[in-house]
Amino acid sequence: MTKFVYDFSEGNKELKDLLGGKGANLAEMTNMDLPVPPGFTITTEACKAYLASGREPAALAAEVDEHLKALEATMGKTLGQSDDPLLVSVRSGAKFSMPGMMETVLNIGLNDQSVRGLAAQADNERFAFDSYRRLIQMFGKTVLDIDGEHFEQALDAAKDAKGTKNDLDLDAEDLRRLVETYKQVVVDHAGREFPQEPREQMDLAVRAVFDSWNAPRAILYRRQERIPSDLGTAVNICSMVFGNLGPDSGTGVAFTRDPASGAKGVYGDYLQNAQGEDVVAGIRNTLSLHDLESLDKNSYDQLMSTMAQLEEHYRDLCDIEFTIERGKLWMLQTRVGKRTAAAAFRIATQLIDEGLIDDAEALQRVTGAQLGQLMFPRFDELATKNLIAKGMNASPGAAVGKVVFDTYTAIKWKRSGEKVILVRRETNPDDLDGMIAAQGILTSRGGKTSHAAVVARGMGKTCVCGAEELNVDTKGRHFTTKDGKVYHEGDLISIDGTSGEVFAGEVPVVDSPVVRYFEGELDLDDLDAADPSTELVRAVDRIMRTADGSRRMAVRANSDTEEDSARARRFGAQGIGLCRTEHMFLGDRRALVEALILADTDEERDRQLAELLPLQREDFAGIFDAMDGLPVTIRLLDPPLHEFLPDITELSVRVAVAEARGEAREGDLRLLQAVHKLHEQNPMLGLRGVRLGLVIPGLFEMQSRAILEAAAAHQRKGGVPRVEIMVPLVGAVQELEAIKEDIIAVARDVRSETGVHLEFLVGTMIELPRAALTAGQIAESAEFFSFGTNDLTQTTWGFSRDDVEAAFFSHYLEKGIFGVSPFESLDREGVGELVRIGAERGRAVRPGLKLGVCGEHGGDPDSVHFFNEVGLDYVSCSPFRVPVARLEAGRANGQSDSDSR
Repeated sequence: MTKFVYDFSEGNKELKDLLGGKGANLAEMTNMDLPVPPGFTITTEACKAYLASGREPAALAAEVDEHLKALEATMGKTLGQSDDPLLVSVRSGAKFSMPGMMETVLNIGLNDQSVRGLAAQADNERFAFDSYRRLIQMFGKTVLDIDGEHFEQALDAAKDAKGTKNDLDLDAEDLRRLVETYKQVVVDHAGREFPQEPREQMDLAVRAVFDSWNAPRAILYRRQERIPSDLGTAVNICSMVFGNLGPDSGTGVAFTRDPASGAKGVYGDYLQNAQGEDVVAGIRNTLSLHDLESLDKNSYDQLMSTMAQLEEHYRDLCDIEFTIERGKLWMLQTRVGKRTAAAAFRIATQLIDEGLIDDAEALQRVTGAQLGQLMFPRFDELATKNLIAKGMNASPGAAVGKVVFDTYTAIKWKRSGEKVILVRRETNPDDLDGMIAAQGILTSRGGKTSHAAVVARGMGKTCVCGAEELNVDTKGRHFTTKDGKVYHEGDLISIDGTSGEVFAGEVPVVDSPVVRYFEGELDLDDLDAADPSTELVRAVDRIMRTADGSRRMAVRANSDTEEDSARARRFGAQGIGLCRTEHMFLGDRRALVEALILADTDEERDRQLAELLPLQREDFAGIFDAMDGLPVTIRLLDPPLHEFLPDITELSVRVAVAEARGEAREGDLRLLQAVHKLHEQNPMLGLRGVRLGLVIPGLFEMQSRAILEAAAAHQRKGGVPRVEIMVPLVGAVQELEAIKEDIIAVARDVRSETGVHLEFLVGTMIELPRAALTAGQIAESAEFFSFGTNDLTQTTWGFSRDDVEAAFFSHYLEKGIFGVSPFESLDREGVGELVRIGAERGRAVRPGLKLGVCGEHGGDPDSVHFFNEVGLDYVSCSPFRVPVARLEAGRANGQSDSDSR
């Protein structure tokens, strides 16, 4: 039979799929003999069974009974016992940390009788009723789905009546009355009494955890982070320890290194006389862990020792939750901590130097997405800035946007194209959608371990927390600075997550030091050791060298100009995977192409081609110079025809007006007839690509001549051109054969005229499903394939990238039909399968067939791993994404090696 419940002593950190992250790590700490309160975990298998059937598995109740009785025996008291109650917490615990999941419910087992027993046992009535009101508040909000604002209003009213802003000033009688108020809130808004039966409290909380797996916030977060939707969540039931027993008690969160910068040291927050989520909720501004040392030296020393033990055991930055109960330290959770991109690179290299991991493991500790974040611009240090506040540097970066105070407005304004900064007193899981929509997050409360800080770091969002100088009025939709200046919703501000500074207006941004490193502007040997960016740049350099040494796939760039090609090479590109020639015919040259397409005679067509030839030759000469010795794949002209024709509506109006005036406009009339003849209802699926080359004689020959003449000139100068001519939109091998024959004829002429013997390849772009399916036939003529995954996605799905984003993509994402846009990350099951088929069938016919991808998927981290898996030789992406692709190609091959071992 399936086992649904595990005692903490029965698991370990390798069982995250079954026990979830929290449960697996609680088990690991228990087995390390760390002070963990006893408890047990209900597995993800139970959750999956519940979600599939709508009810708990039949065997679950008996297993819970068995483990609860064992826990009661260990603790020497029963759940909710009236004179000395065992109390437990119920916490969700999926494999991956998910801010959208159910919040913790503490103090389960308290009721109108057991609260008095708890007061007697603790000799502290205030503590007992504080614990009871917390249970009702958490249970009401989390299990009974009551808006937490109702409880907050009741608490504020109690504090107002007491004449205080601090909940610690409420005495036992105040809290007793608050309990009664909270119970009435439950009746008014849930339509039932707060449950007095302890086991019912626990069972309802467990069910709420299961249900929260499909809560909108959880679905949104999974979609954002690309977490599979079928994992389910575990439930952790843990005996309570109390941080709200007085000044010798408290709760805290600690990191073994700074999650913002990666610096070694003591980082974390502590709250005296507090419980559970108080630290991360930001209800009071916290003390530092250094303050704990002066308050409770013994607990502090034990915590430091435990943190060092955990970091060495996990070989990584650890995020730790702990409680001190009357001077005794208890460990409530540990996990490998979320960190900023800069911290990820610094910590990875630090751990190499400390002998905890090797270079290969360090490569797996960072991601291309993190590297991309490090390449974002930052504020110009020399710019004039109007500082209005300073908080904690919770998550680095430079963010500029209009102030908004709620999720609805953040989403609404983002959809209209605005960039926004979400400003709150503190955030909670209800704010997740708004945090995703915002450029950055600013709070007036909370520290580096607050909800806002932790979630922002996980998402790579800029965040400043705990800006106490700001008085944030979310209902009034404004905040006030310490000098009395008011900023309203819609006002522009800039926040610096690296320094914690908040500025009025827009602050200019400059390139990050990581971009300057890739540009070759920084000499690593001459970097100033005192500069905080020095360690980061050296860490990036070290890991990039590991990635380049590990990867199998080459990384090329999509580039159409000499300037972009030179930059791509500086960024580490090993050639050009896509040079789009249609971009070269816009602007002043558009008229020449228009005349070419509309030419009535061979003479007129030849004249236009002759004018275009030297212009094209000059384009390619600069690119060959920039990419000397590296392969350059040039795609022959592939425009939707309408891009080079006069607008049919505008031309029709011009002709009609001329006729109404009795004017003779024979030229316009002939032009209109020609445009009508070539007009297409769906230009994206019309006369373009190879079809254009077959219909307009001489076009592809002219381009091929320009390419080969430029290459010959480059070779005569002593250069090494490596030319690959790509025929676009081929669906049948006969199309490619016809064009290839023309290209070879042009090559013979160029060799004869220049005396230069050129080596070159002719291949095709696989961007139609038929091309992928008939790849074996096409490979008989093609010397390379480049998968054009942008168009292959459009033609496979049957929708246009240019139209669907506004039309229905948002609905598909909201309904979970798409986890992520298939234009952003490759659709592996559909488009990816066509890539796999094309690769396999092409190489079956031509074993040495060179395979690449030139859609922007070539710079998407997840897609790069797939392309490595199916055996492509290279990926190609925009120049700025080349470093990301290099890193992920190394990580992908490193993972393959570790999998094979």
